[in-house]
Amino acid sequence: MTETPGASYFHHADSFAMMRGGHLDVCVLGAFQVSAAGDLANWSTSAPDAIPAVGGAMDLAIGAKETWVMMSLFAKDGTPKIVPELTYPVTGLACVTRIYTDHGAFHLTSDGLRLQQPHGLTREALCTRLDVGLMTSSWGSSG
Repeated sequence: MTETPGASYFHHADSFAMMRGGHLDVCVLGAFQVSAAGDLANWSTSAPDAIPAVGGAMDLAIGAKETWVMMSLFAKDGTPKIVPELTYPVTGLACVTRIYTDHGAFHLTSDGLRLQQPHGLTREALCTRLDVGLMTSSWGSSG
């Protein structure tokens, strides 16, 4: 690996100081679930055989000005990962502002969950499979 101009290294303690000090504009995380209110669950599914992955995600989710999530929209069993309320342990409350999935991009606004760009499924199909209300973006395709 080759560093390019602008690359930097810093100590682990410094990274937590940056997170906790509110110095990050955007944080991008994976998730097991995101609620319609922007709550994030990404460290444990509470499954008996799962090893919880507790780490810096809580600091990142709350410390950044915006938290974006990248995940598949549906779990292996077909259940949606965007849910009305979290059923997994909480990482951060009302911290997610955008969700990027294999079936569309979503923005969480004060008015609710806004579908920005559907992909592979129509808006109607997404509404049928998700148990959360979806608004269509004024600039995006409605699918």
